[in-house]
Amino acid sequence: MTDQTAPDALTQKLLQRAAPGRAEFEDLVIVPIFAVIAALILGALVMLATAVDLPTIGQSYVALIRGSVGSLNAVSETLTAAAPLVLAGLGLALGFRAGLFNIGAEGQIVIGGLVAVIVGFSVTGLPFALHLPLALLAGAAAGAFYASIAGWLRATTGAHEVITTIMLNLISYRILDYVLRQPFIQREGRADPISQSVLETAQLPQLLTWIDPNLRVHAGVFLVLGAVALAHWLLFRSKIGFEFRASGKNPDAARYAGIRASLIIIAAMASAGAMAGLAGANQVLGVLDRATPGFSAGIGFDAISVALLGRSHPVGVLFAGLLFGALEAGGRQMQVDAGVSIDLIGIIQALIIVFIAAPLLVRAIFPWGFRKSRQERGA
Repeated sequence: MTDQTAPDALTQKLLQRAAPGRAEFEDLVIVPIFAVIAALILGALVMLATAVDLPTIGQSYVALIRGSVGSLNAVSETLTAAAPLVLAGLGLALGFRAGLFNIGAEGQIVIGGLVAVIVGFSVTGLPFALHLPLALLAGAAAGAFYASIAGWLRATTGAHEVITTIMLNLISYRILDYVLRQPFIQREGRADPISQSVLETAQLPQLLTWIDPNLRVHAGVFLVLGAVALAHWLLFRSKIGFEFRASGKNPDAARYAGIRASLIIIAAMASAGAMAGLAGANQVLGVLDRATPGFSAGIGFDAISVALLGRSHPVGVLFAGLLFGALEAGGRQMQVDAGVSIDLIGIIQALIIVFIAAPLLVRAIFPWGFRKSRQERGA
């Protein structure tokens, strides 16, 4: 064996682990499906334990389905709720793939949405074809800048991104409160912190108002599809995406292969922040038309669940976001029809994440749904 053999073998191993390849189908698809099923079953048991009878449990789950996909309005609400979750989830997935646990999507949504609103009402005289893209790009750039602060701190000082992104989340809330009270931002005649309304030329157009003015689904769904395609290309078709995945799989081997770790950390965080900033812009330009305290509504934290359920794969994040959007939209209908607390949806979401985080538990509960490994067959 030559001196070069061992390094070559290490490099080959790194390439095999970071190359796109075929992911384990059961891990990416079957485990999440069974995790959702198990969460729904346990959700029913929770209702039973709180003195909810079986007919009401059945009625609540029927209402959940009807409120999420049972009508055009239900589908509209599901898509409207899912859009920012998918965008923010894509950003978190990029960070997870690079080995970074970015939990600062909430703050990046706030900053991105705030900047998008400012551009949306302060820039005048531009046509729709220029004003809307400018506001979206401004939101993405603001989110990227805000996330890159944590990336820079990690790369230069070693400060862990979990701590810094938590702190940046808190800082973003105070920045929002302060900026919304500035005279050039605050809506005229208002004493409370609320921004001016976005001009019509910067609003994401609603798609189905010609059918029903109350249908809120907007062109952000196309933004989501484009972001999913971009994230998939970035991760699996670009050089920097390969470096993200290589660094996430084995940082030491990635450095040995010549990948600059500090640059990858900052780039990955900036990419994640750009997606989260787009999620904030999506909300203020497509749903709210203005910025107020709390407009992010915890989307950045829910997006962590979406990224985990989607296994940090862009297509998986898309379907996970649709599921969580359906749970949010259907949960409201479940509360109205069956009188079940909306908190049950939060319980179901938490249970899904518990099972996703423990795939061996899912395999133990549903052993018939998985193929046995060679070692198990030979035992």
